[in-house]
Amino acid sequence: MATEQVAVPSGAAAAPQRLSLLRVLGPMHVWALGVGIVLVGEFMGWNFTVAKGGVFGGLVACWFSGILYSCVAMIDSEVSSTVASAGGQYAQAKHILGPLAAFNIALFIIFEYCMLAAGDSLVVGAIVNSLDATLSPTPFVVLAIAFLAWLNYRGVHTTLTFNFIITAIAFITIFVLIVGAEFWNPGAITQTKELFAQPPGSADPKMPYGWLGILAALQFGIWYYLGIEGTCQTAEECRSAPRALPVGTMSGLITLLVAATMTWYICTSLVNWITLGESVYPLYDAAVNTGKNWLKVVLWIGTVLSCLASANGCINDASRAWFAMGRDQFIPRWFGGVHPRYKTPYRAILFLVPIMIAFGYTGLLDQVITFSIISGCLIYFIMPLNMIRFRRLYPMDSIKRGYVSPFHPLPSYVLWLFVGLTFLAMYFGYWRNLVAALVFYGLCSIWFVLHRFKYVDRAKLYTMPWPRPRGY
Repeated sequence: MATEQVAVPSGAAAAPQRLSLLRVLGPMHVWALGVGIVLVGEFMGWNFTVAKGGVFGGLVACWFSGILYSCVAMIDSEVSSTVASAGGQYAQAKHILGPLAAFNIALFIIFEYCMLAAGDSLVVGAIVNSLDATLSPTPFVVLAIAFLAWLNYRGVHTTLTFNFIITAIAFITIFVLIVGAEFWNPGAITQTKELFAQPPGSADPKMPYGWLGILAALQFGIWYYLGIEGTCQTAEECRSAPRALPVGTMSGLITLLVAATMTWYICTSLVNWITLGESVYPLYDAAVNTGKNWLKVVLWIGTVLSCLASANGCINDASRAWFAMGRDQFIPRWFGGVHPRYKTPYRAILFLVPIMIAFGYTGLLDQVITFSIISGCLIYFIMPLNMIRFRRLYPMDSIKRGYVSPFHPLPSYVLWLFVGLTFLAMYFGYWRNLVAALVFYGLCSIWFVLHRFKYVDRAKLYTMPWPRPRGY
């Protein structure tokens, strides 16, 4: 479970002691990680669904992605509650699909969260700049990321407790906006009738580009929930992974389904669909359109806190995947170091944080979001195969599971279908990004097979105390 050896006094037994990550997390921390990473998707990014598919296209994308992530959560909860090891889907694939699949999934995880953190930094910079155009957002972005990196360096319990607090506050601000906009009195502040009206000489706000627009919107609907699968990165640090992971993941998904629907309703009722489709921070713009200054302050705070919670969770999850690869020598072993005092993967944290900041300086929010979504969807495409093979190798009566995914294998097939449709949507709008990502990951795979795999100690890869799989 750890990677560094402790010095042994002369004459003592030569067996090395191994440092490990602390088991200190409960369901609350798992919820804080999952919802904290994803909630920023309610504050930015999802609104590109409206630009592509109109207000109803945005709603279809919201619920479509909700079904997709329900399948992700069910599949992930069963496997991750059984494979209680850092790296999440990487550790799962390592035991079930093999080293090459595990290596690719780890890269998908790392780039998904690095790009998501970059998107968070872009929004923080934009909303700070909204206060005063003369303010440079750079110091605020760097200081915020540096503070979160310090938190992650010092310990996971403090990090995710902090995440729980700021995530809960950010979530509550969405309710505050709905109440402040007097949802019970349509027409006073909210303009729900405009969702159904088509102004003369303009496009229909419901479906301006027809069903093709709705298909294109599916790509950005994922932003409502992207990252909830990161809860399994805490598996090795949970006091009871079979309990904490399913409870934290499922409660987090329910939270996000509620938040996503509320966000779509209030934003489309307060912001013109064309303006909404281009906004960097749609909930804040909705608060501005209420004309109430106190709501602007509340949603400004909510937007900043959601970005901080997301970036905090991204640092946690990306560093665990990088650390797990280092521990298994998929990358240099040095990255698998555990801090002797704080028991955190400090080297992985210090290595990845500057990369996250660097991507943020590109300033290309939609491009950053797209690469994060592509990486996430590649994980989701492999997850059904992982689940089906897991059930075949280890039937229900062979090993104990903390959670059993219902309706198997239906969620796996639904997930495959929905991910395929999402890739099709990406092809129409961002085919260059999709091709570039696939080429990049393909080259990395070639490097791993031809060069790095020879350094891997295959005898130490498989750590779960499972019986011999069926058929072997």
